[in-house]
Amino acid sequence: MTDKTFYISTPIYYPSGNLHIGHTYTTVAADTITRFKKLQGYDTYFLTGTDEHGQKIEKVAEAAGVAPQAYVDGIVTGIKNLWETMNINYDQFIRTTDPEHEKTIQRIFKKLYDQGDIYKSNYEGWYCTPCESFWTESQLVDGNCPDCGRPVEKASEEAYFFRMSKYADGLMKYIDDNPHFIQPESRKNEMINNFIKPGLQDLCVSRTSFTWGVPVDFDPGHVVYVWIDALPNYISALGYLNDKPNLMDRYWPADVHLVGKDIIRFHTIYWPIILMALKLPLPKQVYGHGWILLKGGKMSKSVGNVVDPVVLVEKYGVDALRYHVLREMSYGSDGVYNEDLLVSHINSDLANDLGNLLSRTLAMTDKYFGGVIPKEREKAEIDRDLIELAEKTPELVSAYMDKLDFSRALEETWKLISRSNKYIDETQPWILGKTPEKQARLAQVMYNLTEALRIVTVLIFAAMPETAKKIGEQLKCPADCLTWDSLKHFGGYPEGLKIERCDALFPRIELEKKEAKPVKEAAKAKKEKDAETQQELPEGLITIDDFAKVKLRVAEVVACEPHPDADRLLVLQLLVGQEKRQVVSGIAKYYAPEDLVGKTVILVANLKPVNLRGLESNGMILAATKGKKLSLVTVDGIPSGGKVS
Repeated sequence: MTDKTFYISTPIYYPSGNLHIGHTYTTVAADTITRFKKLQGYDTYFLTGTDEHGQKIEKVAEAAGVAPQAYVDGIVTGIKNLWETMNINYDQFIRTTDPEHEKTIQRIFKKLYDQGDIYKSNYEGWYCTPCESFWTESQLVDGNCPDCGRPVEKASEEAYFFRMSKYADGLMKYIDDNPHFIQPESRKNEMINNFIKPGLQDLCVSRTSFTWGVPVDFDPGHVVYVWIDALPNYISALGYLNDKPNLMDRYWPADVHLVGKDIIRFHTIYWPIILMALKLPLPKQVYGHGWILLKGGKMSKSVGNVVDPVVLVEKYGVDALRYHVLREMSYGSDGVYNEDLLVSHINSDLANDLGNLLSRTLAMTDKYFGGVIPKEREKAEIDRDLIELAEKTPELVSAYMDKLDFSRALEETWKLISRSNKYIDETQPWILGKTPEKQARLAQVMYNLTEALRIVTVLIFAAMPETAKKIGEQLKCPADCLTWDSLKHFGGYPEGLKIERCDALFPRIELEKKEAKPVKEAAKAKKEKDAETQQELPEGLITIDDFAKVKLRVAEVVACEPHPDADRLLVLQLLVGQEKRQVVSGIAKYYAPEDLVGKTVILVANLKPVNLRGLESNGMILAATKGKKLSLVTVDGIPSGGKVS
């Protein structure tokens, strides 16, 4: 067993309703870094779960006409199913209703009480049920909860309190001595300036106004309030003060608590102070990521503006969604959810860049060498740039992964993918394939592309495990050449493997156009009117509305190559504004691939995609013919993406 350990946790999610894409990001991110660390040889432990007690759950269950335990059982089943759908490989799913967890909480509460850190008093103040937080009069914003903006209730009851202020200086010293404890830096400054420096108030840690919670075993009528109940899940899961196997010595302190920025205060102030009182080491880092926002603001179960990840998986696939949420969330910042952007990532990054690189490489290897790259190969200076990038990319990816900057890690990987596609255009394998004396050079080109794909496969494994598995199978890679150590040097792809052509890794997606109801009704009326007009038209004529259905766009040819399986077809890579398109066209008889690069052509952009001899074609370019002559329709002075009317 390795001595290198890595322990990461998500928050324990509140099961008042089904989870949304924001929760999915957190859990996918934790799963991704866990897979990455395991790939690097670490003994990993990944914890997630649910926080199931409290007044809010009690009220929701009562409204539903069921017992609280039955209510949370149903929600938790859905959450576990969601994580299975998202290919989340956690080590333990902890619930605060687990008997061993409740045992830990009662023993912690008694321990802190016996040593004088918990005392009984009376509480009077304002309470927000959805947030399960107490507030003073001065903390309210327009009389409402400062966190969620909803109404608060006046509360007065007997309660136990935890002496937070006693440990404030010790917490501040730990933050100063461990500059990476709170990340990103902006979150640390917020905690220090807004909460610690103004002075910490003692924390209410029991309630008597509801019963759905862990009982205080030495004082009937009191239940342990949320923070002492929920936060210690990170150690109760490891067997602290309960009868579970003791994993504390192996994994504690945690390497990362991954949380949303809205709960970072509880994890960087309340939780460290509880640990100080228990005389336990503090976590190495708490990382507070941003929110996934909608146009109207933050997603919220209570507001009802959530995006269901299960629906997205059914439409687009698991790895596409995993890639999108990781790529879109920049380090520490908020991300924006937009379905058009998700489709754009699929079409551009996954279908066009990665999928195209794989299909082109496999198809050309099959065409020119029967699927087996010869051992006799000839290197050239033009190979150096690709090889150097392939050798340095793993180190860059690792550095960003260690910072939990998944977006930049994927960005570096895609630079290698883009460079590999450019390498195809530079080396022009279809030209080399025509010359017998260039076969050794062609073999080197195909080996370099295949090796780059092998490296990419390892680099994307943590984020997109099923996609990596598919590529590895297509390349026929044995397990020992898909390890992290195998990336140390370029040239790890084994000799003599026979590969075959593959279907599209990520088929291109066309978004359905959504029209408002009045627009649809108007369109229907117009269609009926046009139908009457059509009856009067001479045969072969169309109306302006018929013509308007065809979307013509200006497109620049940025790369072109022969179809690997059809001599009369060319495969063009087009730039249409900021969008990349692949079009397969039967013009090989009239144009050499190198003659087309740089031309500005007219694209029928809304033509249904078709598969032509194994390669997807997304549109059609216009050409004029007369007899045996053919000439592409080109334009000058209009940038790509321009409309043709």
